[in-house]
Amino acid sequence: MKKSWIIFFLVLLSGIELFARTKFSDQLANTYSIVARDPVTGEMGVAVQSHWFSVGTLVSWAAAGVGAIATQSFVNVSFGPNGLALLKQGKTAPEALDILINSDEGRDVRQLAIIDAQGNVAAYTGKKCISAAGHIVGDNFSVQANMMLNEKVWPAMAKAYHESKGALAERMLTALEAAQGVGGDIRGKQSAVILVVNGKATGKIWEDKRLDLRVDDHPEPIKEIKRLYQLFRAYEYMNAGDLAVEKNDIQGALKAYSTAEAMFPDNLEMKYWQAISLANVGMLEQALPLFSLIFKKDENWRILTERLPGVGLLNVKDDDLKKILAK
Repeated sequence: MKKSWIIFFLVLLSGIELFARTKFSDQLANTYSIVARDPVTGEMGVAVQSHWFSVGTLVSWAAAGVGAIATQSFVNVSFGPNGLALLKQGKTAPEALDILINSDEGRDVRQLAIIDAQGNVAAYTGKKCISAAGHIVGDNFSVQANMMLNEKVWPAMAKAYHESKGALAERMLTALEAAQGVGGDIRGKQSAVILVVNGKATGKIWEDKRLDLRVDDHPEPIKEIKRLYQLFRAYEYMNAGDLAVEKNDIQGALKAYSTAEAMFPDNLEMKYWQAISLANVGMLEQALPLFSLIFKKDENWRILTERLPGVGLLNVKDDDLKKILAK
């Protein structure tokens, strides 16, 4: 009798340990997400929204030339790096997913989606994920969600993504908006992330990551991450303008700069470096009105301007520098 009680106690203890390990020691990042690949550019990415702080530190994983992963529900964070490692070894997305899920005792409370660099896609929703929960695998994408207000969320994401056009990041953000539009996370909104990597790895990780934006805590995380994405695009135009200046393509530079400024007309830094670039190529008359506007709004830009000639970032004659500083 005593022996049977000991056995019963050990079994009960092991069950409690398993329950704790798979349900409470893992972080509860219930959420909706999309993993996708652009078949034209090869870019791959993940976009996520959740009522959970800093969801991007848990759910979203991607590597250039390898694939993209979303691991959610009661998150097994190791699925991210381990999944990418399996893809690097030559496993397809379905093969990697099977290996990860079959090796995890907590599989019933997991949700996982993987896309590889060849466009293979796989997704899994554990039978104990909190409803509404489910996923849809499509051509070069997968959408998945759990703890949603209703079962409309992931079908709405799939439809929105399938019908959208444009850059991969924009299409994934459209999918997030669609999810929220039909109810989204039953708890509400808090954080979001969008991560995009190149289709082929260059070995230079600073170039291979195309986009990495996170909103960790915000009442409207999707709107905020869209704003950040637009800012990212605006600075891309600023960079294009700088490159055009280097090539003496003044018209190309002005077009790029004006596009960026139109996107964020109140951004003084965009105006400032545009003015500096114009001054450096001898277009001082076009630059002076910009300097005047900037200096009136913030005197610190005038102080910064005084320092640039010494490090070679402003190359003008002394008389022209005096004209700039007098604005």
